[in-house]
Amino acid sequence: MEKKLKVGVIGATGMVGQRFITLLQEHPWFELTVLAASARSAGKTYREALNGRWVMTSPLLDRIAEMPVFDAVNDMDEIVKRVDFVFCAVDMPKAEIRALEDAYAKAECPVVSNNSAHRHTPDVPMVIPELNSDHISIIEAQRKRLGTKKGFVAVKSNCSLQSYVPALYPLDKEYGVQDVLVCTYQAISGAGKTFERWPEMVDNVIPFIGGEEEKSEIEPLKIWGKIENGEIVPATSPRFTAQCLRVPVSDGHMAAVFVRFRNKPTKDEILSVWQSFKGKPQIYELPSAPKQFLHYFTEDNLPQTKLQRELEGGMAISVGRLREDTQYDYKFVCLSHNTLRGAAGGAVLLAELLCKEGYLTSND
Repeated sequence: MEKKLKVGVIGATGMVGQRFITLLQEHPWFELTVLAASARSAGKTYREALNGRWVMTSPLLDRIAEMPVFDAVNDMDEIVKRVDFVFCAVDMPKAEIRALEDAYAKAECPVVSNNSAHRHTPDVPMVIPELNSDHISIIEAQRKRLGTKKGFVAVKSNCSLQSYVPALYPLDKEYGVQDVLVCTYQAISGAGKTFERWPEMVDNVIPFIGGEEEKSEIEPLKIWGKIENGEIVPATSPRFTAQCLRVPVSDGHMAAVFVRFRNKPTKDEILSVWQSFKGKPQIYELPSAPKQFLHYFTEDNLPQTKLQRELEGGMAISVGRLREDTQYDYKFVCLSHNTLRGAAGGAVLLAELLCKEGYLTSND
């Protein structure tokens, strides 16, 4: 890119907001120019607003720490003047998030959102960039509805989907994924927590994550969906059933997957699809894209959360233990980094794709 796009982070003090900042501090295409949060943080420097709550392992650059924090709601007009688009990762009720993201979009400021509020809006693309990049074309229909020339909302899917859906999606075209049973083992950072702030998670497993199982069963159908008459119509298959558990891990969501096909492939055919699969991020060589999207490990004890979650900057998917099953056709395990690929990193990659395809442009 000849000139960096100016970008803001809305919800900058939370865990995903912090992750956005680590990814944007030195980004080759995007220049971090605005930080925004709730009214209680507004008017402070970012360092003051954090009040010692920086939880990333990478250091916060001084020039970012000294940036002023804006009020995401009341300072919207000023924020919009300073940026070409925003990332959104706010902690608010869903109706308020929808209203906030729509307001930015209507002010001609595109929104790339980590939030779930707009995931089921029919003309808002919910994109895993390697899988359903074609869905971003729905933005033209959304702009007509909003009455905008530039503004729109695009979202990424739920973080736990990023571990197992990428392994299933490329198999569907030739072999027909029919039924999927998945159990996810999800890190505490998915709840925005650390062990210091959530001591009851130490040496513990909680077999319930509010709303997570519904997302795991419904959201894949939008990713598999088709654009018809100005909206994304969710698919009716594959059929998903899910159980989601919170486990004592800092970062990294693992999934145990059981799958039934219409046309059962061989194990070698599955491995070949995974090895050769590329999406637009790999074809375009986007800055945040992993070179090899799906990594298969032949060792029985891999992938492991601690060993593989940072693979290719935390943006690759790790797969292992593919074997035939007695009730389904096959079973395997998957792993993804939930705040990188699953959250902020996935949104940054989506923004890079939107930029490459001409949906994000400079206001200058």
